[in-house]
Amino acid sequence: MDILIFIVSMTALIYGADFIIEESEKIALHYKISPFVIGATLVALGTSLPEMAVSMSASLKGSGDIAVANVIGSTIFNISLVLAVVFIISKEIKPSRDLFAKDSAWALFPILVFILMGIDGKINAVDGVLFLILMAAYLTFLIGSNQVEEIDDELAKEKFAWGKTSLLLLAGFMLTIGGADFAIDSAGNIAREFGVSEWMIGLFLVAFGTSLPELTISIKAALNNNADLAIGNIIGSNVANFTMVLGLSSIVNTLNVDLSAHFFDIAAAFILSLMLVFITANKLYNKSAGIVLLVVLGLVIQNGA
Repeated sequence: MDILIFIVSMTALIYGADFIIEESEKIALHYKISPFVIGATLVALGTSLPEMAVSMSASLKGSGDIAVANVIGSTIFNISLVLAVVFIISKEIKPSRDLFAKDSAWALFPILVFILMGIDGKINAVDGVLFLILMAAYLTFLIGSNQVEEIDDELAKEKFAWGKTSLLLLAGFMLTIGGADFAIDSAGNIAREFGVSEWMIGLFLVAFGTSLPELTISIKAALNNNADLAIGNIIGSNVANFTMVLGLSSIVNTLNVDLSAHFFDIAAAFILSLMLVFITANKLYNKSAGIVLLVVLGLVIQNGA
């Protein structure tokens, strides 16, 4: 029964996020914001809502391991699975933006801050506020780097209605928040029933589920030859996971972090972030890079199994 509840609740999370993503994109296009900035801000924040809802709910329920593992696992899946799939299915990727010069630091900096904050074994409300300040800095940077000329004129001309958008946004938030609450309860029960730690449940089961919106949106963007939005979504989601998700979760309740016990998983997320920087520096937006990322994912899963 718990497995069925988990599947239904994760479905609600994904559909809720999908509503929020689509309507957020319409708002962004209505106000003439570029595809990369759309992907790295509104779409990234939208696809990170499941992680935020799950981690905050877990924090409130005292399941700090699920909250932190969800963020680490989502980072791993976003780069090694989502980005890999984008590289493999895309015919050609030529981002109009210099991702290495402008954005690579943001792919790496948040996880470094997380590691430094976790040295004392906990992330508290003060750390959470610092995370949120970092998120605000990222959003300010992106908005300042917006390039209006990248806008899809046809999409920008579509009829925009605040009433319909507001209702769909509300429905999305209700599905996301409700789904997260049930997902945490059922995931915890599954962990206890099979003798699996909450960390492992958060790292793989919950993190994979909450990464599905990123996967869906990025695949759609890649198939539409919109690599800027796809890659922007992945970078922005990872930034949001560490800053907004962990920030709000730690403000709700102090999160315990055992860096030594979970060294391999945290190191995997860090190494994958380094690989993302390396890929952008050398413009390795190709199928070979995608295959290498999938191999790394396989090694991480094998170690955790």
